[in-house]
Amino acid sequence: MTTAVVTGAAQGVGLTTARLLAQKGHHVVMTDVQSLDAQAAKLAGEGLSVSHLSGDVSSEAFVNDLAAKVAAEQGGADVLVNNAGISLICPAEETSFEQWQRVMSINLAGPFLLSKALGQQMLAKGKGSIVNVASIAGLRGVIHRTAYNASKHGLIGMTRTLAAEWGARGVRVNAVCPGWIKTEMDVADQGSGAYGDADIINRVPMARFAKPEDVAAAIAFLADDGAFVNGVTLPVDGGWTADASWDALRLKTR
Repeated sequence: MTTAVVTGAAQGVGLTTARLLAQKGHHVVMTDVQSLDAQAAKLAGEGLSVSHLSGDVSSEAFVNDLAAKVAAEQGGADVLVNNAGISLICPAEETSFEQWQRVMSINLAGPFLLSKALGQQMLAKGKGSIVNVASIAGLRGVIHRTAYNASKHGLIGMTRTLAAEWGARGVRVNAVCPGWIKTEMDVADQGSGAYGDADIINRVPMARFAKPEDVAAAIAFLADDGAFVNGVTLPVDGGWTADASWDALRLKTR
């Protein structure tokens, strides 16, 4: 049985992806800074093969412990989904360096540490797949998200570089770039008054938020050994980044 490691697996896209990959026959190692006892028990109750380890992905010590656990118990990782991330909505001039560092540590340094530690296991096997969960904020600029946007732009740059570096050695590295998703993070962001449902729905050509299942399906496609895909940044945004129309024109066509 192949092994997939999914970070940020306590809720939202991470939990949905863990379930889908387990349904596709992987043993899934779930990790999150939160407790995963209840989530892992629920998936196990559905007959799925999962294990879990809680910790901070921006800690090199934790990442090394995770890699050692995966090597000892599963013989190494075959798939890594770097999904853990945090949001920060704040004007650039009011963003503290401490806030900036925290976003970079979790959203960018964490995926690097995990890709390095688990990527070594894949390189030793001569095959594997890493899927980084970036964002359309890594493809465009979004106001009041300087640290978040920079972290996601950096994650896309890392994706392309690792794809070029490791592709010939059997390890594919890709990224998905979701638009706005109905998750706990969206609830928190909307709670700050930054936007409302209509702001997103009116902007998306498909006229809805993404669902965690939409993103998980794209991740599962890129993770599959049969995909001759390497170094891509796949928008899962309902057409957001393709559409240069203004709102009145877009809404007139519905």
